Amino acid sequence: NYRIAKSIKTNNVALFIYSHRRMAITGDDVTLDEIIPISYDFSVFICRYKGADTQVRVTFFKEELELKLPFGSHTRLFLSEVNRAWSGKALCYDKSYYNIKLKSEVRDDLIRNSQPILSNKSQMLGMPQFGLRDNLIKCELLKNEDAYTYIENYSFFLGTYNVNGQNPKESLSPWLASTTTPPDFYLVAFQELDLSKEAFLFNDTPKEPEWMLAVYKGLHPDAKYAFVKLVRLVGIMLLFYVKVEHAAHISEVEVESVGTGVMGRLGNKGAVAIRFQFHNSDICVVNSHLAAHTEEFERRNQDFKDICRRMQFSQDDLTLPPLTIMKHNVVLWLGDLNYRISDLEVDHVKDLIAKKDFETLYNHDQLKRQMDEEVVFVGFTEGEIDFQPTYKYDTGSDQWDTSEKCRVPAWCDRILWKGKNIKQLHYQSHMTLKTSDHKPVSSLLEIGVRTPVVNEESYKRTFEEIVRDIDRLENDCIPSVTLSQREFQFQDVKFMQHQAKTVTVYNDGQVPCQFEFIPKLDEPSYCKPWLTANPAKGFLAQGASVDIDLEVFVNRTTAPELNSGQQQLEDILVLHLDRGKDYFIFVTGNYLPSCFGSSLSTLCLLKEPIQDMPLETIRELLTFLTTRDLETDKPQEIPKEIWMMVDHLYRNAKKQEELFQQPGLRSEFEEIRDCLDTGSLDSLPGSNHSVSEALLLFLDALPEPVIPFSFYPQCLECCSDSSQCRQIISMLPQCHKNVFNYLTAFLQELLKFSAHNRLDVNILAPIFAGLLLRSPTKQDSTEKRKVKEFFQHFLVQTPSDRDIHYKSPE
Repeated sequence: NYRIAKSIKTNNVALFIYSHRRMAITGDDVTLDEIIPISYDFSVFICRYKGADTQVRVTFFKEELELKLPFGSHTRLFLSEVNRAWSGKALCYDKSYYNIKLKSEVRDDLIRNSQPILSNKSQMLGMPQFGLRDNLIKCELLKNEDAYTYIENYSFFLGTYNVNGQNPKESLSPWLASTTTPPDFYLVAFQELDLSKEAFLFNDTPKEPEWMLAVYKGLHPDAKYAFVKLVRLVGIMLLFYVKVEHAAHISEVEVESVGTGVMGRLGNKGAVAIRFQFHNSDICVVNSHLAAHTEEFERRNQDFKDICRRMQFSQDDLTLPPLTIMKHNVVLWLGDLNYRISDLEVDHVKDLIAKKDFETLYNHDQLKRQMDEEVVFVGFTEGEIDFQPTYKYDTGSDQWDTSEKCRVPAWCDRILWKGKNIKQLHYQSHMTLKTSDHKPVSSLLEIGVRTPVVNEESYKRTFEEIVRDIDRLENDCIPSVTLSQREFQFQDVKFMQHQAKTVTVYNDGQVPCQFEFIPKLDEPSYCKPWLTANPAKGFLAQGASVDIDLEVFVNRTTAPELNSGQQQLEDILVLHLDRGKDYFIFVTGNYLPSCFGSSLSTLCLLKEPIQDMPLETIRELLTFLTTRDLETDKPQEIPKEIWMMVDHLYRNAKKQEELFQQPGLRSEFEEIRDCLDTGSLDSLPGSNHSVSEALLLFLDALPEPVIPFSFYPQCLECCSDSSQCRQIISMLPQCHKNVFNYLTAFLQELLKFSAHNRLDVNILAPIFAGLLLRSPTKQDSTEKRKVKEFFQHFLVQTPSDRDIHYKSPE
């Protein structure tokens, strides 16, 4: 490991040399061996390239050290740091070693004008001053890598297990050590690691180390493994182990998580992922737990798409856009996907299983049907399933579910992959494990990975041909592109409803080009917050084209100003070509005002649905709020939209299980939103779960929460004193106080039916507390607990609460 460090006090710069015996995960894994000051006696020789590595010789006085730098962003960053440390000095190329020396009399511009030696790959790809040229060469080398690289096969063990909140009670060796030879990699996925309320609300669980230890003990005994990474979101956990001899070749390890539970954020459902580079291959592993219940396959499809869209990994080079899941060479996807068997009765399913007629059963598998229709997992492959369904069993046995619900057996637990040079060696369940109501599943994949070993002659020939072609093109032409369209109009944009249009950028010039959307003068970003361009930057070979999606999405952050007319859907994007000109793209649209993202005080003044009111009238009401006469213009006690949602739930969902915990359908939310905004229906459409999620989204989108931001510090200070908490509520603005009392009375009513809906204070308090009492800044864990404690006082009914009735707002 090499690091450039600078002393602020003395302005000295030095090269720090670290070593490690195993893969460096924490600071304890590395040892500082030497510090080499960068001074006039310091020099670096870029000796030669060997395969995809760069040989570097560092000298200081009579000391000499040879380093081998791997091809990639780390090497470029290291060389750029060296270059920056030598600010004001020059690069001079020695005939034998292309010696880089310090000469103070030569200016920076001479560095930029120096012509690199064509055969020296490290200097071409390592120095930052080549910019576009660097990207051109890398792109062409990647396109032609089959001509000079080799593929080597490695075994990947993928395992997934929904443990149903249980503790590890048995050895995992029958699952994890089931292969005859030890695999090179282990990716072990768990779901429902912890079903407790504390894990759900605070993402904290003591079961994480217990299952980690069980996995470590269960790994194949004939090899030594290094732990690389863990990522967990509530009960969704992914562990990554690798044989110790391969650990040094792993780099750029990143983790991310996406919650797809209620409001699209809570982590009881969702995914975690680890991405890394092994040798020259980028690999992404995703562990997901999708929506439950047989009829909810559309919600599962939606969860998959949301995970693909929202899961983004930052790159070492922060100027580059984040990497999405599908941007990797290899994608491995496993977990409890929850797709079920459709259109067959439970007895028929069990009869087919007894006959081992898995082919007939598989034809009724929801995931197979959705993949055949190319709705989800397009481009992915799943091996043949020749084992019986892995869900649902009586815990501790091999007996199918004998509970009252008598679930239909299903292949919930699945493993899929996407990429080249992948061969599945086995795909099986492990029936001997009986801890959970699921059975664990494993797949052993043989994956061909591009190694750093290259054919040097072929590489040199390919590299020099590319550089010659680029030199010729750079001398002949400047970049030029044509756009399929310059003006885009988005019609009837609605709250939380995605719209996209595509602009095709075609490179009609004679030279490859690099493009990027750049900010306009005095603006922090290249676009307004409701707009994105994907990709926002990229590279186009000569004659190539790229489709850029212009996506409009109005959320809780951008809705308030659009509702009030303070902002409009208008923006100009500037598409810049490196060494070329700028192109302008005009984006306009009309936004349909929504109760979502409107203030409580505004909604209390609206007698009609918001979309029946002219925008000018809404603006006048906003101005009128500070001067209105309460006697002559009496507002409604609470917004009619809140009443409609609460009244619907009060009449239809008092006994509904998993209320406010199970997400609804996106399509049903859109119908509910339209109904509230237009008044088109007398009753709300959609399931109870969709209506309950709509209520949470409504509260989350309020520009000023039910308990205004100004009261937040006081609420935290008195969170343990019930009487003081109630005193604060009594001081709220009238409409805010009415809404707070109305909602807490409704929740108290729900708790009366806890025997049916299984709700309790510990479930409702954290969900609603974080919405009604929001922090103006990001909350830490201590604040979250105080907010919960504050709100819990109001879920216990008092005599004054009983005066609140469920009636329509006046």
